[in-house]
Amino acid sequence: MSDVATAVTTYHNYIAGEWVAAATGRTIENRDPATGALIGRFPRSDASDVDRAVAAATAAFDGWRRTPAPRRGEILYRVGELLKERKEEIARTLTREMGKVLIEARGDVQEGIDMAYYMAGEGRRLFGAIVPSELPNKAAYGLREPLGVVACITPWNFPVAIPSWKTMAALIAGNTVILKPASDTPLSALKLAEVFADAGLPPGVLNVICGGGADVGMPLVRHPDVAAISFTGSNEVGREVNVEAARALKRVTLELGGKNAIIVLDDADLALALDGILWSAFGTAGQRCTACSRLIVQRGIRPQLEARLLERIAGLRLGHGLAETTDIGPLINAGQLRRVHDYMDVARADGAAILCGGEPAADGELARGSFFKPTLLGGVTAQMRVAQEEIFGPVLSLIEVDSLDEAIAVNNNTKYGLSSSIFTRDVNAANIAMRELASGIVYVNAGTIGAEIQLPFGGTRGTGNGHREAGLGALEFFTEWKAIYVDYSGRLQRAQIDA
Repeated sequence: MSDVATAVTTYHNYIAGEWVAAATGRTIENRDPATGALIGRFPRSDASDVDRAVAAATAAFDGWRRTPAPRRGEILYRVGELLKERKEEIARTLTREMGKVLIEARGDVQEGIDMAYYMAGEGRRLFGAIVPSELPNKAAYGLREPLGVVACITPWNFPVAIPSWKTMAALIAGNTVILKPASDTPLSALKLAEVFADAGLPPGVLNVICGGGADVGMPLVRHPDVAAISFTGSNEVGREVNVEAARALKRVTLELGGKNAIIVLDDADLALALDGILWSAFGTAGQRCTACSRLIVQRGIRPQLEARLLERIAGLRLGHGLAETTDIGPLINAGQLRRVHDYMDVARADGAAILCGGEPAADGELARGSFFKPTLLGGVTAQMRVAQEEIFGPVLSLIEVDSLDEAIAVNNNTKYGLSSSIFTRDVNAANIAMRELASGIVYVNAGTIGAEIQLPFGGTRGTGNGHREAGLGALEFFTEWKAIYVDYSGRLQRAQIDA
């Protein structure tokens, strides 16, 4: 996987079962966002490396698709077992390169374990369809078949979980895979590739290429031998991926941004709501597509909730994710730190008040990393930019409303539709919210984060293009239907014509 006897480790791509340097020999530095420490150097790959990986995946496809799905499942089961054994090691690696606190990093790896076991079981199901024919002595049924070579382009905020969601669903369906991890978190993906290799996955079935979006991502999208693209990232890049894939009539799934909200009604359990708000808004330093960035509060409970929330936020501790005392780690890099900080000027210009936080944390050791203080904005209205645009940091906007109907209208009034939440003791209000909240995920008396892998994950409107990750929804994307008719009547029967 890497060169030995160097002060700083140089890592390689994983192609055709071998660890290989980028064709150009160029590398990218990967640094700890909490300290700036150099973790290693990773391949700066380009289109020639993409060609090599696609050739490997193409060569491996026939053998893999003909491998019985239950046998493919056995390999995924071994992947789950190895991830379980290496969970702590991989989680600590993940924390060092992404920044999230260790308890969350363990959860990231656990999603990979859960997905491995879940998709392994699907190897003995992969349900098709048997339907009655309209003609006598004729059978009609449908089978699922793999698409071919698929490209999985993944973000930095869940560097084990999201690659696991994509690759494991694709693999159990019989596809071969090229994984392009985010440039900020390549080591976690290479650790995942090591697990697949050690579990006995045949060479070429999974390939991992490190590099940037322009150098690796778009060449993958445009490559004529890549049948489908599964992309998670920003709306801007997602639109470009969608357009390029459409030129070649390729299948593409997009998991993009979110502007998620928690609704708190006057009758809510306030202590429970506070726990859900803190976890959803400030977990992973707000760097989740499901993070709560809008808090929609009914007028009667707003003063008490605001006061207690400010008190709880004041107790949150920033620091390195490996420290047991840390509640919030750093943002992923200096560019994201600047982006979040710039939104404070946007908030002020629109008339919002910064009730706490609102600036980078630059005290002592924190000055070495990309830390931003957990922030609560008050006086926010539904049309302000901070209530409409994805900030992707530990920033929460408080919006006051009069009623459930107004809360639902505010919730739905964004271009995104990923995750929504409501805290209430009123069963009628909860059921109305479940029906009316326009998002792909709805929580009742819980925060906006915490999806389980056995249900489809994804959103509406600008959050994606309608496909889903995880659950059976993932298998729908990574397979296509073949309809089969078997006529054993001994004569030509013409559907819709013969009586």
